[in-house]
Amino acid sequence: MVKDLSVDLCGIRLRNPVVPASGTFGFGLELAGDMDLNVLGGISLKGTTREARYGNPTPRIAECDGGMINSVGLQNPGIDVLVGEKVPALRKVYDGCVIANISGFSLDEYVECCAKADACEGIDLIEVNVSCPNVHNGGMAFGTSAASAAEVTAAVKAVCRKPVFLKLSPNVTDIVSIARACEDAGADGLTLVNTFLGMRIDIARRKPVIANKMGGFSGRAIFPVALRMVYQVAHACRIPVMGCGGVATARDVVEMMMAGATAVQVGAENLRNPFACPEIVNELPALMEELGINTLQEIIGTV
Repeated sequence: MVKDLSVDLCGIRLRNPVVPASGTFGFGLELAGDMDLNVLGGISLKGTTREARYGNPTPRIAECDGGMINSVGLQNPGIDVLVGEKVPALRKVYDGCVIANISGFSLDEYVECCAKADACEGIDLIEVNVSCPNVHNGGMAFGTSAASAAEVTAAVKAVCRKPVFLKLSPNVTDIVSIARACEDAGADGLTLVNTFLGMRIDIARRKPVIANKMGGFSGRAIFPVALRMVYQVAHACRIPVMGCGGVATARDVVEMMMAGATAVQVGAENLRNPFACPEIVNELPALMEELGINTLQEIIGTV
């Protein structure tokens, strides 16, 4: 029997649930010459701010057992380049779901950038990053408070017609309360989780490995914690969830979906293996056959 990998995300049909996470796949164009992007269910584009940003000083990457720490600091060309150049170029080679990932340093910046993304014909869904641990006074300041996250949600929803997902931080004591606050403020969906705050020290130099001292810890090591948070939020909220955090295999995708995720983002694994996403998509039908699954939509939230 032919397996149906498609899922419905806020009325948008994804050919499969596999989505490269923001910051790990560039703007999609970087790999267009090496793979068929149209095998992907969606692409979450590199995080974008109002003004162009160079990012944090180097070094800003540190290896860890089971993962990595990054402190890139939202390096990006700015919202006008995203909507005027990057998205139109991507649309020439990709017809799936395009997700704009928006970060900000103020409520006004979130509103302005999201309004521009909403007006861009090639963008299908807006992912609002209130969870970046790599910039001072940035998005995570909004995402660690239920009231602040709700304020951003309501302000962005007031200027957007397209579905709005809030990307949440795991660096909180109660992610469910923040998720519910976003839902009550009008969020159409939630993405979780972003990276954990981590650190490495060079013991020979007696200094932090990363110039910024700390950064976002991601990779396979965080999968069980991310899965737990997806499960908690998916069962506490009525809006769809995109699961993210340590996903590296087709089995991880199925686990995330059984925990309640409608779509599943692959992050750090793309940096280790740029072909991780198409490989996962290719592995899904055989795994579905092994598990007696005919359609992926039917397993969402079955645990």
